[in-house]
Amino acid sequence: MPKKKRGSGKKAMSEDERIAYEEQKRLAEEEMRKKKEDVLAQFLKDKLVKEEKATRYNLNKLNHQWRNIMREAKAKELKKDIEILSQTFERVIDRKDAVIKSLSKDIAEAEEQYAMALRSHLQNVDYLMELQKQRLEALTREYSVELEIVCEEFDLERAMLIDQHNIEMNDIADILFAMDQNFQERENEAKSEFQSMRDEIKNKNLEEKHALRVQLETKVDDLWQQFRQALQNYNETTEEKKTVFESLKIKDEKSAKEIELQMRKLQRIGDQIAQLKSKMSANAKECEERNKGLKEDREKMQRHFHELKAEMNQVRDKERDKLTKLTLESNAAIKEIKRQKEKGELILRLAEMCRKMETEEEKVLPFYASSLTKEEQEDVEAAVLEPPSQPLAEVMHDYTSLENFWKRYNKVLLDKLALDKEKQTMAQENHQLRTLLKQYLDGISVNDEILSQVNPLFVVNNKTNVKLNVPVMDPRVRRPVPQTVVEAAHVIQHTLKY
Repeated sequence: MPKKKRGSGKKAMSEDERIAYEEQKRLAEEEMRKKKEDVLAQFLKDKLVKEEKATRYNLNKLNHQWRNIMREAKAKELKKDIEILSQTFERVIDRKDAVIKSLSKDIAEAEEQYAMALRSHLQNVDYLMELQKQRLEALTREYSVELEIVCEEFDLERAMLIDQHNIEMNDIADILFAMDQNFQERENEAKSEFQSMRDEIKNKNLEEKHALRVQLETKVDDLWQQFRQALQNYNETTEEKKTVFESLKIKDEKSAKEIELQMRKLQRIGDQIAQLKSKMSANAKECEERNKGLKEDREKMQRHFHELKAEMNQVRDKERDKLTKLTLESNAAIKEIKRQKEKGELILRLAEMCRKMETEEEKVLPFYASSLTKEEQEDVEAAVLEPPSQPLAEVMHDYTSLENFWKRYNKVLLDKLALDKEKQTMAQENHQLRTLLKQYLDGISVNDEILSQVNPLFVVNNKTNVKLNVPVMDPRVRRPVPQTVVEAAHVIQHTLKY
């Protein structure tokens, strides 16, 4: 039996060691797993930093290329603007020269008017100065007379005031002397009364003090006798009780010492038990909290890793979308800029060609004078300043800077309509003249076809039976329509400049 017990003890010890070995192995595996997760997290962080650096570098590179493109486009636009401004400057100079000439004439006329107005003004100033001198002389005379009167009145009033002052000073001196005499008498009386009252009060105090001292001495003697008698009676009655009290006091001190020793032992034992319990509970709680904290940290790291991975994928997708969108928008912007550039170059070429064909009047006064009255013009300005209430009105307000352009366009359009109307009237008149010419030629010619028809020159009773609205188809009368021809050299010269 004892041998079996020894064998069972050795088996239990081996199982405990195996459990401890497995626990250590599990902890070592967890530490290795944690180190691997830390290395992976650090690798992902470094990779994220590299990706961010690459994105910043690519973004700066794209911005640099885009700025170069914008600079080139802006430089070309500025060159075109400078050419346009030079043309407008020449036109403005012409207009300003005409205005300066008219203003020089106005200045000469204004100078003549100013000279006339200055001469009349100087004459009026001289007249006013004479009037002012006369008025000043009259005022100085009045001032001197009034000054003499005021000086006389002042001397009289001064003498009266001095006499009155002397009289009042004498009265005040008499009053002061009388007040000093009364004050000295009252002061002497008050001093004598004060000395008498002080002596009486001092004597009364001395008498009262002596009487109180005698009464207190008698009372103290009586109290001392009573105290001594009471002390003697107390000592006689408490002598036996005092001896019993001393013996009981000694016993009480011994029992108190024994109770105190026992209580200290019990307290020491209870403290040891409490410390052991607290250590056990603290160790158990600490182990549980440590295991729980390690599990929570592991779960947090896993969640954080998955979140970072998902966030990195989202950022990568967003950046890819932004890059594609940026490339598409940049291509669209480049196409739009090229289109605007071609359109601007076409406008500038057409403007230059039109500039060559402008008259002197159009160069000096490119805008027609307004036919509106002053009140109508004010109404138009007030309507322009009012805030727009409809989308179309807001769009019109955005294009108010093109007002001068539309003025010139409308002027050219009106000129074109007038020329078209004049051309139509001239064509009708030309048609009528050709009809009459054909009839006349038919009347004077001799052939079978003409003789078989009614002669337009045959007139009876001042009447003819020939229709005057016959179509003009005869090549003798019909003339080809003139065509406007522009030389190719002129067109190429003004086209290749840009």
